[in-house]
Amino acid sequence: MKLDEIFHLKKNQTSVKTELVAGFTTYITMAYALLVIPNVLKFSGMNAAGLKGDAAATLSILNDPVIASIFTATCIISAIGTLIMAFYANLPFAIAPGIGLTAFFSYSVCLNLGYTWQQGLAAIFISGVLFILITLTSIREKIIDSLPNNIKLAITSGIGLFIALIGFKSSGIIVSNPSTLVAFGDFKNKNVILALIGITLMGILMARKVKGSMLIAIIITTIIGIPLGVTNIDGIKIFSMPSSMAPTFMKMDFAGLLKHNGTGVFGAIISIVMVVLTFSLVDLFDTIGTLVGAAQKANMILPDGKIKNMKKALLSDSISTTLSAMFGVTTTATYVESSAGIAEGGRTGLSSSVVGILFVLSLFLGGFVGIVPQEATAPALIIVGVLMMESIREIDFSDFSEGLPAFFTIVMMPFSYSIANGIATGIIFYPIMKVITGKHKEVHPIIYILAVLFILRFILLPQ
Repeated sequence: MKLDEIFHLKKNQTSVKTELVAGFTTYITMAYALLVIPNVLKFSGMNAAGLKGDAAATLSILNDPVIASIFTATCIISAIGTLIMAFYANLPFAIAPGIGLTAFFSYSVCLNLGYTWQQGLAAIFISGVLFILITLTSIREKIIDSLPNNIKLAITSGIGLFIALIGFKSSGIIVSNPSTLVAFGDFKNKNVILALIGITLMGILMARKVKGSMLIAIIITTIIGIPLGVTNIDGIKIFSMPSSMAPTFMKMDFAGLLKHNGTGVFGAIISIVMVVLTFSLVDLFDTIGTLVGAAQKANMILPDGKIKNMKKALLSDSISTTLSAMFGVTTTATYVESSAGIAEGGRTGLSSSVVGILFVLSLFLGGFVGIVPQEATAPALIIVGVLMMESIREIDFSDFSEGLPAFFTIVMMPFSYSIANGIATGIIFYPIMKVITGKHKEVHPIIYILAVLFILRFILLPQ
């Protein structure tokens, strides 16, 4: 059979029917990303008016060609990345722009650091090329070996808190307060009420382990928003032709990176290194963590302890990231939701090829996505944050020289509203704590180099 020759179904003890069901399950579980990504990226200024932050909150795919372009690009790059994973790595994993990395792009790179979205895409392209190079060489192993395990775990947990905070803020549940910094929003506000309904519904479905919980909750919350006057259904079109990618295609601004904020070439380079390293490291460890966790459930761990086709999987991800910057979306990641399909028996690239095809078909749903309010997608950020916090239980807080850097890595992300600041703070304090406790031999030389670079970034560049 042709499919067996391509995907080695018998060798992997699976069947066409099982792989098809697994692929559909993975898609349903992660399709929420197609709704969330455009809603997060618009805050970076990726919209026709160039509005950033709260000013972009009410913008919609229905009437903004740039946001519509983001949706198209998200569908296409997700399809391409997932199909590369399917046919090159022959693994049941799906790829799409990462939620945490998209939040980092909009809220840290563009809002906090002041980069334009075009400059941010240039940084993503560089990180994608870097990811390809370190995957093809031994550098990847060296970087993985250099970072302390507790810092790796803390990065995941910290990103969880960070994107949860973004979800609470964009839904109006948490607002700024001059006296206490933050406070609860107005629970009588219809937008906040809708967001709370969404969180509750999504939480119930997740707890009941309903497949496609996030997507189902987003759709139901959007429908509930109609009588509340939050969901705008004027001119609704469930099916529509794909929007043009022209507003975001090949818009990377490399020259602008070296002139950013007038800090001079040296200052710009330090800032760029910080941003690119963050994109690369978060993507690397997020992908590796997903692959390891899902591979264990699917019995894809080889006798030597390595993951089957790990290098090909990482290369698929890094190629997708490079292409994503060209198309106009953020760093891609291997989605942990792929484990839903694996739980249904998915073992080969046939299941992920199904996901890729469904991403292509999603191009024609832009009209539906356009009516989904941010109050319906914000709960997904909060729930993803909950899922990412799971790794915190594995951090060793009993050793204070390990616990303090891990703690700073976690809390500085939401407290400073920056994933990069959290990573930098943890890496700076790690060698300090180890040296003063006489454990300097536990610190890899690369960590010292990174710590110095991050210290220079805080001293020389405006925060």
